[in-house]
Amino acid sequence: MPSLKNAPLHGYDSTMIESTANPDTHVKIVEVGARDGLQNEKAIVPLQHKVQLIDALSGSGLKHIEAGSFVSPKWVPQMADSDEVFKQIARREGVTYSALTPNLKGYEAAKQANVNEVAVFASASEGFSQKNINCSIAESIERFRPLCDEAANDGIPVRAYVSCIFACPYDGKVSISQVVDTCERLLALGCYEISLGDTIGVGTAFDTKRLLNTLTRAIKPSQLAMHFHNTYGQGLANVYASLEAGIRAFDASVAGLGGCPYAKGASGNLATEDLVYLLHAGGLHTGIDLDLLAKAGLAISASLSRQSQSSVALARDA
Repeated sequence: MPSLKNAPLHGYDSTMIESTANPDTHVKIVEVGARDGLQNEKAIVPLQHKVQLIDALSGSGLKHIEAGSFVSPKWVPQMADSDEVFKQIARREGVTYSALTPNLKGYEAAKQANVNEVAVFASASEGFSQKNINCSIAESIERFRPLCDEAANDGIPVRAYVSCIFACPYDGKVSISQVVDTCERLLALGCYEISLGDTIGVGTAFDTKRLLNTLTRAIKPSQLAMHFHNTYGQGLANVYASLEAGIRAFDASVAGLGGCPYAKGASGNLATEDLVYLLHAGGLHTGIDLDLLAKAGLAISASLSRQSQSSVALARDA
């Protein structure tokens, strides 16, 4: 079989990395590999490797990078050096470097690190909320109120994650009405965008269409992003269904890094390389150089002594 290393990328040319103001053809990608991906590694990832990864990601043209998390190192030891990460990365103009912040203490630490944006996280499942953060959905959202108020005063945008949008490892199927209610509560706090996560990766394109058909009647598509895990290999199909519903923002993780420490069986996130390949093939603009992105994914995979989970990166490196 001939090598694909230097083969032209289907649907890809230099025009695809040009930015555009057209909301129908521009897609926002939030790269979560440096946080959601690396936090699930069993061995501590060296600070230098994190910094190199983030700099390579920004060099590929990514404009939104979640670079760390200001949570208790007791619970997430991989993110204990997030303050140093933010100090050492080579910040590029026009790139938003964000961090996950569970409470006001985490927010204050993130602010000291000069993050551009913070993210909070809630669940659409009561069982997952209790297992993940030891409180109900309503209590978790109420905890974010002082954080959101402080961020509003500081002029720092707040993004929100909602996990278990289709199903929960503890409660089973999650109702669409619960997803809608959780999203509306977070928007009411001042979150500008809600990232909807299929935490255990069981959703299909049909589930995605059903959810968004209801959700977009209550919430503008421009306020929503999708965050798919690829446990059952349905990530790209779900992306396509989301695009048809008007969604133009997606989370993804380079090399498919990640999973969820509180959801048994949840494999890595949808690989950013595979997402970009699909989008470019459809004539959509991301501002990302796919070759540079794939190199970044292969480099971090090599440093972790694991194989990239991106089909596109593996095909290009064959």
